[in-house]
Amino acid sequence: MAEGKRADSARRRERVLKALDAALRGGEDITVSGLARAARVDRTFLYRHRDLLERIHAAARTPTEDGRTAAVSRASLQTDLANALARNTRLAVRVQVLERRLSEALGQGVWEESGLGAPTDIDQLQRRITFLEQHVAELEGQLEERTDELEAARAANRELTRSLNLSIT
Repeated sequence: MAEGKRADSARRRERVLKALDAALRGGEDITVSGLARAARVDRTFLYRHRDLLERIHAAARTPTEDGRTAAVSRASLQTDLANALARNTRLAVRVQVLERRLSEALGQGVWEESGLGAPTDIDQLQRRITFLEQHVAELEGQLEERTDELEAARAANRELTRSLNLSIT
């Protein structure tokens, strides 16, 4: 019984190999389902025999005489799908950013037109405040520097007065 099963498996393998050769010579698309149908075997037979399955996939990736591959591989389709999903995600994020910017711009325009917003010269006033704050900071720095110089001059005057007073007495 085991011998009969081995012989049946060998016959099926031979039919698969012949169908693969015929598909390669004919320039047909090479797929697992198509070869299983042509060889009159079940697809599970091909998946149980990894060497046959690898041969089929290698033949499917091999370019034909006109330079095209016989069939698109599952891995390339999965890669294309992953790339499309990633691009879709990037575009969805970009759309959300653009929608938010548009919403803010339209909201600002409506706010200004309604009269409820601040007057348009607020921007000029804000710039003026910033300029004046910087100017005050510079003046405070100069005042601190001159205060230090005045303190140093006072200390020198005290020393000179003290030395003159000591020399007189």
